Amino acid sequence: MNSIKITFIICTFLISTAAFAQAPKRQFEPVNFSQVTITDSFWKPTLDKVATTTLQACVYQTEVKTPRIRNFEKVARDKNEKHEGIFYDDSDVFKALEAIAYSLKNHPNPELEKKADEWIDKIGAAQLEDGYINTYYTLGRLNERWTDMSMHEDYNGGHLIEAAVAYYQVTGKRKLLDVAIRFADHFDSLFGPDKKHWVTGHQELELALVKLYNTTQNKKYLTLAYWLLEERGHKYAKGYTWTEWKDTAYAQDVVPVREQKEITGHAVRAMYLYTGAADVAALTGDEGYMKAMQTVWEDVVHRNMYITGGIGSSGNNEGFSNDYDLPNEQAYCETCASVGMVFWNQRMNLLTGNSKFIDVLERSLYNGARDGLSLQGDRFFYGNPLASDGRHFRREWFGTACCPANIARLVSSLGDYIYGFSDQGIWVNLFIGSNTTAQVGKTPVPINMETNYPWDGTIKLTVQPKTKTKFKLHLRIPGWAQGEAVPGDLFVFEDKTKAAFTLAVNGKVADFKIENGYAIIERDWKKGDQIELVLPMEVKRIVSRHEVKQDEGRIALQRGPLVYCVEGADNGGQAWNLIIPDNAIFQATYQKDLLEGVTTIEFEAPTVQIDADGQSVKTEVKKIIAIPYYAWCNRGQNPMQVWLPRKIQDVKVNR
Repeated sequence: MNSIKITFIICTFLISTAAFAQAPKRQFEPVNFSQVTITDSFWKPTLDKVATTTLQACVYQTEVKTPRIRNFEKVARDKNEKHEGIFYDDSDVFKALEAIAYSLKNHPNPELEKKADEWIDKIGAAQLEDGYINTYYTLGRLNERWTDMSMHEDYNGGHLIEAAVAYYQVTGKRKLLDVAIRFADHFDSLFGPDKKHWVTGHQELELALVKLYNTTQNKKYLTLAYWLLEERGHKYAKGYTWTEWKDTAYAQDVVPVREQKEITGHAVRAMYLYTGAADVAALTGDEGYMKAMQTVWEDVVHRNMYITGGIGSSGNNEGFSNDYDLPNEQAYCETCASVGMVFWNQRMNLLTGNSKFIDVLERSLYNGARDGLSLQGDRFFYGNPLASDGRHFRREWFGTACCPANIARLVSSLGDYIYGFSDQGIWVNLFIGSNTTAQVGKTPVPINMETNYPWDGTIKLTVQPKTKTKFKLHLRIPGWAQGEAVPGDLFVFEDKTKAAFTLAVNGKVADFKIENGYAIIERDWKKGDQIELVLPMEVKRIVSRHEVKQDEGRIALQRGPLVYCVEGADNGGQAWNLIIPDNAIFQATYQKDLLEGVTTIEFEAPTVQIDADGQSVKTEVKKIIAIPYYAWCNRGQNPMQVWLPRKIQDVKVNR
């Protein structure tokens, strides 16, 4: 072994040892979805749709309509059959299994569990003796395995691990977990310090290995996750077959992770990378990772995020282009990227205890991610534009089918994001009707939340400790309820006036302090204590920084956490022909029979029409109806706009 290699190994070992010697950094832990029962009138119907319609669509497409399950069967038969489909298709099977696992907790279904067990048997039968599992390579290309870092072997394996951990947590069944452990051990036998270099082409394995470590307490999986992060940015990436890999920024591989300051490349890969880095930082206390995460997060949120919480403006690289380049009609905004924003921002919140990350999580969840799933649960958006001339429509499936199972697993695991706990207190992050029990030190504290959020701003909490217990209750006060549209100044409310929220305990004004965006109430809590938070729910006008040229001279509407749009279905087939007046008066009304129940925003606005002769233009004041952005395109193809023009020269008629 030459001296350079020895020096590198020693340095790597010293860095790893120093990082692992630091103290863990999470401010609190999330209450696991398996301990949360969701009763919410907004989200529970969606969970039920996912448990039935969406997952049935995933099963049908995975098992019948496409060859994904068939490939595992072919490997088990060992008859020299050819692989069908795309090299990363295995991952869709694993994501569907993960979604099924979460759903079985929310919506027990013996038939669905039986189907999952059948799939798991087939997956186990396709695993090689050395632990390797990947149908694309096993069916005729085994001599090429682990030669091309862009070919998603590790990405598929990461989703296998995530599915296995989820299925074990919900059902207690170990078969898939044992398959995942054998795969992870196989990977560990080839890669790591003093072994081969490996830069994951599509990040995912890093965060999955942390989940495997948390489940098994085997430290080698955490060490391996850390090593994978450390591999980036050192020119180790080799063997790429895709032309875009000439620019390794596509996979965030220009500089080491701890030195990264700007968001680059493929949006979903970036989200999974930074989620993994935040997970590792939480367990190791690595200050370098934490600083890098904060810097990159600011670059995303302050310069590269849509008002819907969507990210990744460019379809060319399914990711980021230049700062402030946020086109609306051409917005890519992949559903999976918004799902990734939920993952990453949750981890950042746990690391810092700052609610601004939940503000962004909530924006992505209710708008950019929820938009990816139809109200009926059986149609999907891959990209989520903020304007359409009517050509966009929801699809039954995709050739690259990452989004359907991804949104299904996010919705099914929604309970993960609502509550947090530590020895000192309880955190309430999302306002979703539910009940759980949070552990404060040695004391279990049952909690019940009732609310009609996001249509109404009243949230009622009841705590039920068996004996009087002193702890801090941290209630998130959303930035939008304190006069801040989003963290930073990429988008701001036109009216800077702050509407007051109210907070009471047992009917009396609460004594609280605001810290990191949370209202903190510290007291001796007794059984039956009730907390009521009332958030202002006015319609707010949003403007963007002038650098966002596509939004110049336009405004967007928001009420509570929801971004609104104008859709042709409510406005005579038109959505591009209106001018929103500066003095518009907004009327918010709940419509229980529209789009499965939504609050609409109505206002009067001049609309522009071209006469039949095509020679003259006239304006006419009409009532305009705006609906929540997530609900658009559920009534067929029709035009839509989020950013509404203020001047006649920006109006486009007859679209």
